[in-house]
Amino acid sequence: MTRTLRQQKRQAGQPWNSGRNGAVAATLRRVQIGNALSAFGSGFTVPYMFVYVDQVRGLGSMTAWLMFTVFALAALAVLPFSGRGIDRWGPRPVLVVGAVTAALGAFAFGHATGSPHILAAAFLFGAGVTTVQPALATMIVRCSTPATRSHAFALQFTLVNLGMGIGAMIGGQIVDVNRPSSLTLLFSIEGLMFLVLAAVVGGVRIPAAPPVPVTARTPAAAGSASGSGFRGLLADKAMIRVCLLAGLIFFTCYGQFESGVAAYATSVVGTSPSVLGLALGANTLVIVLVQMIVVRITARRRRSTAIAATGLVWLAAWVMAALAGLIHADAVAATVAMVSVYALFGIGEALLAPTLGPIVADLAPTRLLGTYNAAFALVKQVAVAMGPAAGVLLVGAGASAAYLLVMAGCTVLIVAMALRLRHRLSPLQDNAVHPERIVAAAAPRPVPAYESVA
Repeated sequence: MTRTLRQQKRQAGQPWNSGRNGAVAATLRRVQIGNALSAFGSGFTVPYMFVYVDQVRGLGSMTAWLMFTVFALAALAVLPFSGRGIDRWGPRPVLVVGAVTAALGAFAFGHATGSPHILAAAFLFGAGVTTVQPALATMIVRCSTPATRSHAFALQFTLVNLGMGIGAMIGGQIVDVNRPSSLTLLFSIEGLMFLVLAAVVGGVRIPAAPPVPVTARTPAAAGSASGSGFRGLLADKAMIRVCLLAGLIFFTCYGQFESGVAAYATSVVGTSPSVLGLALGANTLVIVLVQMIVVRITARRRRSTAIAATGLVWLAAWVMAALAGLIHADAVAATVAMVSVYALFGIGEALLAPTLGPIVADLAPTRLLGTYNAAFALVKQVAVAMGPAAGVLLVGAGASAAYLLVMAGCTVLIVAMALRLRHRLSPLQDNAVHPERIVAAAAPRPVPAYESVA
């Protein structure tokens, strides 16, 4: 077998050097385990952050909502720099810095008592978390091939949800709004888990991702490869469309989970907080149960089709939410309807996990992988921060019908934008062809498949 053929097999993701492949697989496992442990720590605090600021520290709902705004501002401040740092020094040192910063923010959060201290801790925590996210995504890309990337992202999503779900259940047994020390303990556990993430992942050697063949890119993406930093990204029209679509997705789903939907359920449907906890548990359970099944279903289908299907599933969720409002007099039926809303959201999330992240990875030129992942994380943070404002304002103003119509309209727009995105993606990026074929066919010269770098 010639060296060229060996190289094509490596680029296509086929096993050649079992020792090397085993080392990369072990690295990916450590990244996934570290990610799950940090999500486990976040599960202790995420459901209670609003309550902590509003009730436990007695700073009011305005300070609590301002805290979420500060998270978005932190993302705007640090993500452009973290993306460049990943591209220049690699994801490992950036992740360690981000994890330590998030840990300091969590510790500060648990001991803060006044508004200035809370907001400063929120900025520190938000900056750390939003630095960690693109670094982890870049590590997953470098430890996978086009053929295995969807599975790797889906497994990450499943482990994160499982970790957060278990953390939330344990945290629910510890939290006591009448004892601030109980929340201080939860934030301390979260901070410790971020330090564990830095220890588990900070010692691994991350392989360099093989360059994406030019023939596998869209013309716009191939042209953007000559740009630098965010200037190159802005020249990639396909990536801009992905960011717009992702922003709408995160606004419509993740931005409503603990705000608009929760406000609608409690104020309109009359759902109790304990039922909301059950609904969130159902969401996590659905993701864990169906994720790998969804990966197999979507493995031979277009990613744009999977995203469009997500919009249709979420449209059904908002229809179910409207039904819950209409039958709120029947407590049992309304409860089943609201739990179904969260379960349907989980199915849509499972469809997204093996699609959006791999699309971003396949769009990115190798030297701008960190920048692309940082831009994607930035869109997510801003959209999630905007979601609560829109949802709570409409529901709080008594315009629950308008709220449901707006959200349903957003899901229809997700379907339309996903189908239009198909024309901006190459066959490889949209999973319309087998990744092995197009990558192997586009290897005109030997390129090392993996290099030990930061």
